[in-house]
Amino acid sequence: MQESGKKNPSANLADLGLNVGTAHWNLSPQDLVNKTVELGQGVLNDTGALCVSTGKFTGRSPKDKFTVKDAKTEHSVDWGDVNIPIDPAVFDKLYDKVCAYMTGKEVWVRDAYACADPKYRLNIRVINETPWANLFCNDLFLRPTDKEIETQNPDWIILQAPGFHADPAVDGTRQANFTIVNFTRKIILIGGSAYTGEMKKGIFGVLNFVLPHEHSVLSMHCSANEGKDGDVALFFGLSGTGKTTLSADPNRALIGDDEHGWSANTVFNFEGGCYAKCIDLSEEKEPQIYRAIKPGALLENIKFIEGTNKVDYHDSSITENTRAAYPIDHIENAKEPSYGGAPKNIFFLTCDAFGILPPISKLTKAQAMYHFISGYTAKVAGTEVGVTEPQTTFSACFGRVFLPLHPTKYAELLGKKLEEDHSVNVWLVNTGWSGGAYGTGNRMKLSYTRSMITAAMNGELNNVEFEPHPTFGVLMPKTCPNVPSEILNPRDTWADKEAYDKKANELAQLFVKNFDKYASQASEEILSAAPVVMENV
Repeated sequence: MQESGKKNPSANLADLGLNVGTAHWNLSPQDLVNKTVELGQGVLNDTGALCVSTGKFTGRSPKDKFTVKDAKTEHSVDWGDVNIPIDPAVFDKLYDKVCAYMTGKEVWVRDAYACADPKYRLNIRVINETPWANLFCNDLFLRPTDKEIETQNPDWIILQAPGFHADPAVDGTRQANFTIVNFTRKIILIGGSAYTGEMKKGIFGVLNFVLPHEHSVLSMHCSANEGKDGDVALFFGLSGTGKTTLSADPNRALIGDDEHGWSANTVFNFEGGCYAKCIDLSEEKEPQIYRAIKPGALLENIKFIEGTNKVDYHDSSITENTRAAYPIDHIENAKEPSYGGAPKNIFFLTCDAFGILPPISKLTKAQAMYHFISGYTAKVAGTEVGVTEPQTTFSACFGRVFLPLHPTKYAELLGKKLEEDHSVNVWLVNTGWSGGAYGTGNRMKLSYTRSMITAAMNGELNNVEFEPHPTFGVLMPKTCPNVPSEILNPRDTWADKEAYDKKANELAQLFVKNFDKYASQASEEILSAAPVVMENV
């Protein structure tokens, strides 16, 4: 076997059952870019970013993600359609097959880690079949120093072989592609798909098990930033709610844009980079992301303007899920190391297409847990193929597909954090419709939403008068700086008050129906925060 690059002298791929031809260890981003271009697997755009195609899969394949069910996971993982069990023997045979497939091949190996807080550092070794997938790992995971690499031993292994295709009839998978997480052997095995997000979210799922289960650290699918006085804010929200836009603030340092942990006294980024959607990206709308796409960044599944190497960010002919991966230091105001103190403000962002929820409201501890488990937003026309009318969407803890444990475990841990620190404010922010539902009312002005979030973070809502929402019980401020008072109570913005009451009751029924599947494991405190459903409304 030939080897190149910087490696830990004690590191040996043979210990993992691999007998590869050439192993490139911890190559520089530029070397990985050069090798990708040399192999004809990618090209450079006009800003120097590497552009590649991930092939058949341009997104994650959740139905083909499995977790090994064994003594470590049998009684702790929330088994079902999200966490699909697979037998250890099936994993072992597939792992051996992938190792055999990799025999004699050229591979790219990277030592990295997750969790910016040293107390919870998780060392990772990634073995990739392509150099550009290894560049992705350099960009997205945290990067150890050369000195650290000399002694770093991996806690987890990611073995990614997109060229290997399983035989479902023989190998026990659903299709030819698969991602399997083995918590006992501490291996993530990926085959049949080159979509890089499987590696990123694979480690996120690992941390969603390890941190809450073993360390009582709340793992979170959220962005985080920090003010000049050290005050940390968290932003939770599903796609289309404005999470990226609202957390990107030139006056606040970015801790991270997607995955974080909340320990006793820190909020820390899991990652060392960003994996941003870039469909319809423009410098005017999202300047930080636009400017981050430069040498060292990776663009996936984009198209160029004909006859040029300039990206057409509006072209979705390959996928709506075009992506840019880049190190966090490509963002001008990124904080390094990427952690801060415990949060002072938490924002649950929802795009309520029914125009019912207040533009901003304060939540009690019980309401915070209830809405955390609910993870509500609405998809509107144009956000997905086939969506022509508003559709309610609930995703527990704002990231159900990444949760190995039951959602109530995370909610209870959130409640414990709020109980320990009464100074933390939790806000529900509706970035959706006001004055009527989608098609009748108007989308909440971004300037108003920014003003409300700024007022909350500055403490300007601490001493104003609040009133409870009649259906959801959340506390609505009667005044807010730089925001018209008449929009703060959504019922006041509807011309037909009876129509508002009826629609509010319908939304409440949807909340209650969604929560049914979690109710058996939810505490009385959480259940007490459910909205009030009225009969004959």
